Amino acid sequence: MAKGILIAAMDFTTCPEDEFHDWYDLEHVPERLRIPGFINAERWIDVGNPKISVATYDLDHVGVLQSPPYAAIAGANSSPWTKRTQRFRKSLMRYEGEQLFPGDKVAAKDAAAILLIAMNVAPEHEAEFNEWYNTEHIPALGGVTGTLSARRYRGTGATQRYAALYHLAAPEVVRSSEWRAAADTPWTRKLRPHFRDHLRFEARRYTRAG
Repeated sequence: MAKGILIAAMDFTTCPEDEFHDWYDLEHVPERLRIPGFINAERWIDVGNPKISVATYDLDHVGVLQSPPYAAIAGANSSPWTKRTQRFRKSLMRYEGEQLFPGDKVAAKDAAAILLIAMNVAPEHEAEFNEWYNTEHIPALGGVTGTLSARRYRGTGATQRYAALYHLAAPEVVRSSEWRAAADTPWTRKLRPHFRDHLRFEARRYTRAG
């Protein structure tokens, strides 16, 4: 069975920073890691805006998010602390997806940064889009020096149906000439006009202060 992913990106500009990080580190992440099927949890802070948080969770499969243990702590069953901080944070993306390629990989260890891309594609180009992503785009970017893992997903429920997640040795990897050459091919340029609802997050690994 293909691995799953849960991604949550949010703006916490209006939330007290210490409370936001305490809630995430001391309750929210541990709560999820106790659920069978959650493999790991990683937190990231946007390179351009330190008030944007991204959290990524590898799952045994995306169906974990429909399991009774998860339902017991999510949605209406969220903790009082979660409900309190909800007033001060703005959701930018919540994505639940199944790994399309390679299918069975989890996050590379010791990554310093991630690049997260999410989008839709015009329906009449979807088959070619998937072929391009699987046979050219992900393998090419996955082979760039400093790319530790490259995976892509198809999700349900979010604005964006497709997402790609790259674990990187450093944020600067995506600005290297090698990355640019891998990302800008004739096939990519052909498909680019058909992309819709594009989202992009470049983020550094979050490290708890003190």
